[in-house]
Amino acid sequence: MFKKILIANRGEIALRVIRTCKEMGIKTVAVYSTADKDSLHVRFADEAVCIGPPPSRESYLNIPRIIAAAEITNADAIHPGYGFLSENAEFSRICEEYGIKFIGASPEMINKMGDKATAKATMKAAGVPTIPGSEGLLESMEQGLKLAEEMGYPVILKATAGGGGRGMRIVKESSEFKKAWDDARQESAAAFGNDGLYLEKFVEEPRHIEIQIVGDSTGRACHLSERDCSIQRRHQKLVEETPSPFITDELREAMGKAAIKGAEAIAYEGAGTIEFLVDKHRNFYFMEMNTRIQVEHPITEEVTDFDLIKEQIKVAAGEKISGKNYYPKLYSMECRINAEDPANGFRPSPGKIQNLHLPGGKGVRIDSHVYAGYVIPPNYDSMIAKLIVSGQSREEVMLRMRRALEEFVIDGIKTTIPFHIALLKDEQFKKGDFTTKFLETFDFSVIK
Repeated sequence: MFKKILIANRGEIALRVIRTCKEMGIKTVAVYSTADKDSLHVRFADEAVCIGPPPSRESYLNIPRIIAAAEITNADAIHPGYGFLSENAEFSRICEEYGIKFIGASPEMINKMGDKATAKATMKAAGVPTIPGSEGLLESMEQGLKLAEEMGYPVILKATAGGGGRGMRIVKESSEFKKAWDDARQESAAAFGNDGLYLEKFVEEPRHIEIQIVGDSTGRACHLSERDCSIQRRHQKLVEETPSPFITDELREAMGKAAIKGAEAIAYEGAGTIEFLVDKHRNFYFMEMNTRIQVEHPITEEVTDFDLIKEQIKVAAGEKISGKNYYPKLYSMECRINAEDPANGFRPSPGKIQNLHLPGGKGVRIDSHVYAGYVIPPNYDSMIAKLIVSGQSREEVMLRMRRALEEFVIDGIKTTIPFHIALLKDEQFKKGDFTTKFLETFDFSVIK
């Protein structure tokens, strides 16, 4: 087992990893930018190293500085959390080169799954259902037009290096294709330095359902059931829950088997997530694989009584998984609390937290790095807390979540708490009747 782990991240996920390391008797090293010198992950780690100024490229994305921090503190492993360098193949390779264990996917695995066209072809070859579309990247606009006519509209153009909804365009008829092609290529080139596009049949009324998997060095994998991540704004998740109100036992079994098949086909090692789109007829299609821990992992932990960070560390140290699959024993829901103003287009709201009161009680968990007096820097993601609520039924969870949100006091900045309260009052949401397009018709005027 590792003696000391450096956490190459910040905020709540860095604190989350530190907690599990302490429970495992492993020493921890925090790295931080000057903007994060007063953050809790810096305070609670055994050691802390400043790695640069606030801009991410000069600190949390600066590989030489992170490796130097690991070397001077004698860390024998690095946990990358999510975001930043967690799916950076070059970082994974350099860790190997320096004899530091990267607690995540290998460079080869990251490259294979990071390119969406390659990932789709890999999963298709493994027998995992995939969305009908182009075989690899489109060579020309004309090829895309011809394929779209054959498949039938609507179709969607996607950037192969895309993420967060960038480089994606829905095309409803042939007359729209050229503009969509030009716009997607331009956006993709600007955002990712890669203008490669592929084409897929557009799945109407989709749910975004992901399966949590864990694989070990023997090539075996298990799954920990599903998470429904359909409540999104511009492809950014806001609420996640498990089990999904849309998924049947039969579908859960089929999706779990498909996820394991995909993970074992590539001999995946570590914690990962295989993401699917599920249409209104409950047909499911592989969308992408995330080769890291997810923001929403706590709801899986709550319903399966399984510490995913601990499992990541154990697998990275060479231990074997149990091989059994885990199914929900409870219901759980996560609301992302962001420093944003939901009444004004979710405009970022950095600043100083004047007063803070955290909710408590049975079935309430909060993963956060903030406190009264903490100044939220404008340099990073706006998520400041995750409110996770669990219970015996979805109805109980929703009532408990609403109670917890109403107890949650954050003064000095705007947050998404009022949005979540309004969402939990929505009759359609309460019935579990929603898709990834739900917020496009949501009445934001009800937010107080």
